[in-house]
Amino acid sequence: MLLGAGSDSEDVTQEAFVKAYRKLSRYRGDSSFRSWLLAIVANETRNLHRSRGRRDGLVLRAAAADPTSEIAEDGAVGAVLAGERRDALVGALRQLPVRDREVIVCRYFLDLTEEETVAALGWPRGTVKSRTSRALAKLRGLLDREEVRHG
Repeated sequence: MLLGAGSDSEDVTQEAFVKAYRKLSRYRGDSSFRSWLLAIVANETRNLHRSRGRRDGLVLRAAAADPTSEIAEDGAVGAVLAGERRDALVGALRQLPVRDREVIVCRYFLDLTEEETVAALGWPRGTVKSRTSRALAKLRGLLDREEVRHG
């Protein structure tokens, strides 16, 4: 999932569907059902990032405290330190600030309309327009730098 859930995307999606089912009575129809559901998925992804950040921080602190421990040798620490290897586009997307990444993913990867993006992210229309424009410019810059670095 390009919002950053990675290998946990199935868990995030499942949790989002469970939450959507439980909150179905709260769906007012102000936006499309798709937008409403994608907003729940985006929130679950944010929750995952927060918990993953706390967990990764604990692992790194534990490894730093005792570099000879099993924790330091654990493959998870290597994965945290090395990060996931992704293609140039996903790597550049991950370098963007979260809000820039969210708008790019909604508009271009999920193929949401501007109105659906407004509903999914809960932002004013003008914010979606301006952030989309700025995020695309940042993404182009990151991709250009990556291309120069790797020839």
